[in-house]
Amino acid sequence: MKKIQVGLCGLGTVGTGVVKVLEDHQEQIKHKVGCEIEISKILVSNLEKTRDVVIKQDWLTIDPADLVDNPEIDVIIEVMGGIEDTNQLLERAIRNKKHIVTANKDLMAVHGQKLLRLAKENKCDILYDASVAGGIPILRSLSDGLASDHIQKIMGIVNGTTNYIMTKMTDEGLPFDEVLEEAQALGFAEADPTSDVDGLDAARKMTLLANIAFRMELNLEDVHMVGIRGITQEDINFAESLDYTIKLIGIASMQDGKAEVTVEPTLLPKDHPLALVKNEYNAVYVYGEAVGETMFYGPGAGSLPTATAVVSDLMEVVKNIRLGISGNTYIDPQFDHHLKSDSEKFSRQFIRLEVEDQAGAFQEITNVFSDEKVSFAKILQLPGDREKIAEIVMVTHKISREQLLKSLANLKGLDVVKRLISHYRVDGEE
Repeated sequence: MKKIQVGLCGLGTVGTGVVKVLEDHQEQIKHKVGCEIEISKILVSNLEKTRDVVIKQDWLTIDPADLVDNPEIDVIIEVMGGIEDTNQLLERAIRNKKHIVTANKDLMAVHGQKLLRLAKENKCDILYDASVAGGIPILRSLSDGLASDHIQKIMGIVNGTTNYIMTKMTDEGLPFDEVLEEAQALGFAEADPTSDVDGLDAARKMTLLANIAFRMELNLEDVHMVGIRGITQEDINFAESLDYTIKLIGIASMQDGKAEVTVEPTLLPKDHPLALVKNEYNAVYVYGEAVGETMFYGPGAGSLPTATAVVSDLMEVVKNIRLGISGNTYIDPQFDHHLKSDSEKFSRQFIRLEVEDQAGAFQEITNVFSDEKVSFAKILQLPGDREKIAEIVMVTHKISREQLLKSLANLKGLDVVKRLISHYRVDGEE
């Protein structure tokens, strides 16, 4: 069979890794797929820039047409990022009958379903396993390895930046702003960390995971999203005293044909496997009806881990080309788009209040929760940092989001409640 010609869009951290993996593992890759794979063009923004990998100068171009309109190129690998312009570029490539491999979770979360349908119409493949959790093959595991199971729930640490920050805050007692600066200096966080620390990056990844796991077309707008900016050292200390660790956790669940997807700071038991995931590492915990509990763990980013996932997808595309089965990777959603209502979303909750330290105050507070049929597993009352002020920390039994919101709204109407300091989900104790 002829060589498979590849056009690479982007030669940054991941793109450089792709070139290295293809060069270093050339014989192994050829043995597994049955033909040679060769990069013929690389789209870059600067032709003169010094590169971390040896490449032929005539591979480089600043014109996208040299890739997407080139009849010799079979597969486009997209690792340059971006959403709208990149979407237009890939649509054009697909209409030119080119297969796509991408690591772009932002693009796939926003335009993925449309691109997948377009690829199917044009008998092309789109594979994007590298878009979630870097070198961890979680998307392929859900779509292939666990395809016969009924996935009930996914919990994951899918953003290395926030996990690094939470690890430092927990283990070293450092404040958020200081750890964020350190993460930026080490390259774990971008100069503008908004997407990471506000939960958007994790929400995009959880959208992709939920789509595959639940066979339902879910959108980014369906994800309840809360970031880590508001977490204080006091929150972490209280959680520790109750034997919990706080992590930014993505959770997707489905029952009775209805889905829920959330990204939010979550208290996990200290001995839960996800609580033990440190620094920039990622992990995804999957609950299947048949398989039970499984966990996937590894580096969530980086040049070679992500590049390995990209090249693995490329090899899958090449195998499909050789077998003549391209364009069959996308399957229409099995279930209609149905989300759980607030009365159907259940979890335990950690609630921290600043209250007046006076007779009857605690009774007023418990009455509010009793009215909403909320009961408690753990309660702490501690002196506040001002005279006649106390702090109350409570962990509820499972309650609905509707119960939570009504209780919090009613608490704000009590004179004895000076401030709702924080509230977080509690999970991992099934």
